[in-house]
Amino acid sequence: MEDQQPDPGDLTAGSDGDTAPEAETPPGARKTPVGKAGRSTGSAVPQQESTESDGDEQPDEVVLVAHRPAGKRLIGAAAAASVLFVGAAAFAGAMAQPYLSERAMVQTKLAIATRATDAITTLWTYTPDDMNTLADRASRFLAGDFAEEYRRYIDAIVEPNKQAQVTNTTQVMGAAVESVSPPDTPTEATAIVYTNSVATSPVTKNIPSLRYLSYRLTLEREGATWLVTRMSTITSFDLTPQL
Repeated sequence: MEDQQPDPGDLTAGSDGDTAPEAETPPGARKTPVGKAGRSTGSAVPQQESTESDGDEQPDEVVLVAHRPAGKRLIGAAAAASVLFVGAAAFAGAMAQPYLSERAMVQTKLAIATRATDAITTLWTYTPDDMNTLADRASRFLAGDFAEEYRRYIDAIVEPNKQAQVTNTTQVMGAAVESVSPPDTPTEATAIVYTNSVATSPVTKNIPSLRYLSYRLTLEREGATWLVTRMSTITSFDLTPQL
């Protein structure tokens, strides 16, 4: 049995002949055209609008994880790494100590050799004009009984050498440290100094007197300064030309 379709007149006019208001179309819905027979040619399908924007997305829920203590393997590995680090540091310190000690000894020997060289050069280099002050100039390199012995020796030869107009020049050819004691905190040392000495005088017609001498010096440390406390001659060669 066919459904009864409404009369077109019922959709367009009321009972008093007025025109019926048009039905409101829901927002977003398309109006359905009506055919001549009053049938609908299509169904009105409202399109649902999105009620949430992209920026309103809810953040992911934060999940809290319970704290777990470090395992025995991790603790053991950390302890082993600590022991290895301490051992490496100790090994590096043990290896560096001999190097530092040796370097300090080299510097000490260099200071001793330099001091011995300066002392011998000063003690045996003079002219007739500065002979009077030679003992004073040399005193800063000497100490103990040797300082007094050297002063007495110079005082004895000042006048003869000034009268003979003697000029003596000593050149150090080499110096070496023979011993240092004690090794940790050196306070005493011996050094050997090799020299060429040239003396001239009008008495000998300025013919140079050539001598090759080597000395052994004993030095003691006073504070940061090394002082000569004893001196002895090791070799002495007279190379003066015989005319």
